[in-house]
Amino acid sequence: MNMVLIVEDSMEIQELLTDFLQNNHYATMSAYSGTEALLLANMHSFDLILLDLMLPGKSGGQVLTELQHTLNSQTPVLILSAKNSMEEKIQLLRSGADDYLDKPFNLDELLARMELCLKHRSIQSKEVKEESYHIGELRYHPASHRICFKQEEINLTPQEFKILSILIKHPQKIFTKQELFQLAWETDYLGEDKTINVHIGNIRKKLLAISQEEWIETVWGIGFRIHPKHL
Repeated sequence: MNMVLIVEDSMEIQELLTDFLQNNHYATMSAYSGTEALLLANMHSFDLILLDLMLPGKSGGQVLTELQHTLNSQTPVLILSAKNSMEEKIQLLRSGADDYLDKPFNLDELLARMELCLKHRSIQSKEVKEESYHIGELRYHPASHRICFKQEEINLTPQEFKILSILIKHPQKIFTKQELFQLAWETDYLGEDKTINVHIGNIRKKLLAISQEEWIETVWGIGFRIHPKHL
């Protein structure tokens, strides 16, 4: 159930919105001033904020600014206001508001706009979570903990996965055996050259089997890196 913060100083509108949203399967909390809204936003996690502009204490515009710059909030904000100046609407949208609805508003339209705001933010969050690192068709997906070539997942042991993900994330860097060991095993390096060499050899074989190409270059006297031909 999505949690909505209703920031509105009118008791009548608060009650109207609370009843309507709860009847449409939203959970709600109420703030009657800009200061209270910021306090609640700092204490709780909301999926959407309905924000009036004409508020006691801090204005809706000030609340929006502090949400964006002080609290670094990613919560979508839908402005509800009797002010209908196009210039002001544009400024608020540029300041971080996700949508703007003039008062008086139709409740069904409000619901539709809320659903759209939530959908857009969900897509954005998914894109962030699915951030990946790629070199050509070799791709590392941190969120799903996969390394794939042409969408085919490569079957790697946990340590092989760590080593290869490190190399993919930093394709220009030459890693010494000591650096790779400490990053992949998260412990001190004790001169375990054989351990690193065996794992690098296994990774090379698996990459060659799936892509028919050499991906890891040995830089003699230094260590390993992604082969420059792929960069």
